[in-house]
Amino acid sequence: MLLETNRTRWKLCIAKKMKVSVFLLIAVLIPAKCSCDHHECAVDSVINQKIQAAIDSKVSAALKNVQLICVDVSARGADVTCPSGYKPTGCACGMACGSWDIRGNTACHCQCANIDWTAARCCQVGLQ
Repeated sequence: MLLETNRTRWKLCIAKKMKVSVFLLIAVLIPAKCSCDHHECAVDSVINQKIQAAIDSKVSAALKNVQLICVDVSARGADVTCPSGYKPTGCACGMACGSWDIRGNTACHCQCANIDWTAARCCQVGLQ
């Protein structure tokens, strides 16, 4: 009986020590992992900044030669077509008509009846 009691006490003691050991291990490893992650994030941040700076310089160099070229065109009636290579970006109609649409990605059409004129702002992206 005494032997059985001692054996039970040892099992309980070992179980408690294992619980404490696991707790201490977790308590030490989690903060260590977090601090390593934080350090890696700082390195990643520096690398990301370097990459972004390189991309920004390449993009700005490429965009330096790009410009938006726009022309105004007008015609009598309800329709006006942009020159070849240009896209309509806005339309205006005579006789105080504010109802218009862009058709076929190339022309402005005023939707009111008896329109005397139609105008379009037509643009294209060009290189210098």
